[in-house]
Amino acid sequence: MSLRCPLRRCARPGRAAPSAAGGGEPEPRHHLPARTAGAAAAGLAAAEAPLPPQLLSGKRVPTILGPTAVGKSAVAFRLARALGGEIVVADSRQVYRRLEIATNKPSAEERAAVRYHCLDLVDPENSFNVFEFVQAAAGALQQIERPILEGGTNLYVDALLDGLSLGGVPPRPERRRELELLPVQTLAGLVRDLDPEIAIDFRNPVRLVRAIEVLEVTGPPWSRLRTRRPTAWDGVRIGLDLPREMLDERIRARCLRQLERGLVEETRAALEAGVAPGSQALSGTGYAETVAHLQGRVSREELSELMTRNNRRLARRQLTWLKRDARIRWFSAVADPLPDILRYLHG
Repeated sequence: MSLRCPLRRCARPGRAAPSAAGGGEPEPRHHLPARTAGAAAAGLAAAEAPLPPQLLSGKRVPTILGPTAVGKSAVAFRLARALGGEIVVADSRQVYRRLEIATNKPSAEERAAVRYHCLDLVDPENSFNVFEFVQAAAGALQQIERPILEGGTNLYVDALLDGLSLGGVPPRPERRRELELLPVQTLAGLVRDLDPEIAIDFRNPVRLVRAIEVLEVTGPPWSRLRTRRPTAWDGVRIGLDLPREMLDERIRARCLRQLERGLVEETRAALEAGVAPGSQALSGTGYAETVAHLQGRVSREELSELMTRNNRRLARRQLTWLKRDARIRWFSAVADPLPDILRYLHG
């Protein structure tokens, strides 16, 4: 949970971010700034214009990216409405059934208005990985006429769009169950023994378990396994950006809303149903802190602050990942970005 990556300077809206020197969280859905009359007219005109053939073919996929709480879900929803499209959600937390609040899944009203894919794929007692996601998402993309990819887990997005293979090693359920019982420090030691040169987040048990699972089959180096292969679609990468202070405030307000909506009760129900406290489903921000609260390690007064702090760290880490990708065209989310995004797609 301790993610302490620095926030990098954001590219100006509407420009691709330069290459950097040298990765399911909730998004506000109906809290975009009010649109001016001119912006609304521009957005309507763009939405009514004929779409380029490459976007209609399904080979190019508008992909909404950005840090947690920047507003990806709201923009993806409205973009799908404007284009008559369907949304494929690339989020490692929204794949779990019965976990709604800290995952920020679309509402019943949103699901009635737009068709969503890759939600509620497995029960929270089970694990899930990028290999399984790519299989599910690829099947959806092949069938959708006008897909929109909604980012959330950057590794999932890259694996799907760039053909990241991870050696093509399928899950090993028995070995995984053994590894998931080990503390993160032990997992980190096992990974280092298998590949001393590996570059990985040694604080993330999910990533560590998968690395062990793969390296025990293929051998090192991990960098060789993270190869890419051609895919049937090309992501049109659209990044949403906010000033740091504004993003931090959105994160704080969202954490308070999650607690007001019943996050503690939802987490307690999952634990009582048999979901392990250290499971993959309950390891994400929001649930992990709430588990600690229910175990008596964090007070109710401390809970919202801890959630806010860890979500802010997650946002910095996500930005560090995204700012390295020069293919992303960045748009400011201070005002409604949809009109500019539609013009960009039609250009």
